Amino acid sequence: MAHAVILPRQGQSVESCIITQWHKKVGDSVQEGEVLFSYETDKASFEETAKAGGSLLAIFFEEDDDVPVLSTVALIGQPGEDISGFRPDTPQAQQAVDPPAAAPAAPAAPAAPAAPPPAPEAAVVHGVAPRARMTAQRLGVDPATAEATGPQGRVIERDIFAAASAREAAQAAPAQPPAPAAASGQGFSDQPLSKVRRLIATTMHQSLSGMAQLTHHSSFDATRLLSLRARFKSAPQELGLNDISMNDLILFAVARVLQNHPDLKAHLLDNHIRRFDHAHLGLAVDTPRGLLVPTLFEADRKGIRQLSREAKALIEAAQGGAISPDLLQGAAFTVTNLGALGVESFTPIINPPQVAILGVCAIVQRVRETAGQLSVYPAMGLSLTYDHRAVDGAPASRFLKDLVGALEQIDLMLLGQEETNEP
Repeated sequence: MAHAVILPRQGQSVESCIITQWHKKVGDSVQEGEVLFSYETDKASFEETAKAGGSLLAIFFEEDDDVPVLSTVALIGQPGEDISGFRPDTPQAQQAVDPPAAAPAAPAAPAAPAAPPPAPEAAVVHGVAPRARMTAQRLGVDPATAEATGPQGRVIERDIFAAASAREAAQAAPAQPPAPAAASGQGFSDQPLSKVRRLIATTMHQSLSGMAQLTHHSSFDATRLLSLRARFKSAPQELGLNDISMNDLILFAVARVLQNHPDLKAHLLDNHIRRFDHAHLGLAVDTPRGLLVPTLFEADRKGIRQLSREAKALIEAAQGGAISPDLLQGAAFTVTNLGALGVESFTPIINPPQVAILGVCAIVQRVRETAGQLSVYPAMGLSLTYDHRAVDGAPASRFLKDLVGALEQIDLMLLGQEETNEP
């Protein structure tokens, strides 16, 4: 009996995925465990392997098709098997399986006058997904104006983002004269935006256009931070401290300090602010597919060793492209670190509906005067961007001041901290 290949659900919030590449074609022999096709969500990519061996009897969706999760996308079985009962009832699948046949030749006898064709029906929207409805309320978008691309004609969240971007572009774009033709011999290449890049573009545009963002810059003496990192690196292997990085120590301090500043670990939602009990930290990660922000949940409850292990696992999963979409949401505050790239100061953009984001900068040598003597010390920059609609300048500055104090005494902060939730 034929075996149905099902498109898996990657996370509870995922309603559909795009098939990016088929690694087999109809008629190919398939072994159990072989990769059949690749697919992606808004933020991650995956490969689906065969759960049974045989011959690939049918492919119901083509590359670049947006496919509802849990749909039958292909069949594996023995040549000659009846597959009519497995065929998905969707226009995309029917088009992939049943290409239009050539029309038969008309008979010589005169035909009766043809009836006028029926008027085209308007596109039918079969509902609005809950996440899409919440986003529409937050952005002031009428779901009826969005083009539904979700399963069974549903309006999903990305449709709301697209409608909001189209509305703002129509309002803001000035009349443009036609562009001159490219000069002869001028070379260029066009590359379509990936799904991840389109999502990043929409989110960042909505962030800057819909918030009152302001950035405060500060710095701290990183002497103790560097010293502690060096001690960890040279510690005995059995202590499990060797891999703890400066970034881990910064995340540790941020999570603890945030607990005293609930206004900063919050979401601004329509007419209310949602403050979180724990510091769910978003980690901005540079990946081959674009910027991803996995979430380190309840970072304030984790000891430094557990925090270091979990942060590295999240970063590795995001860079590998196989992270669960459920781990790419739910953050209350984001940390983005550009220090390794030599950036001394920048203005990070808030990831909505969060109200703040911290940028970590490079270490530079600075001079200060103490008791009439000049000395050089390593200074690390911090850039805090906050939404002034939700947070005022004084509370934001107090958070930054407390964080500077904690980082300048990071070794004392670690003393007495219990390694909670350690396995």
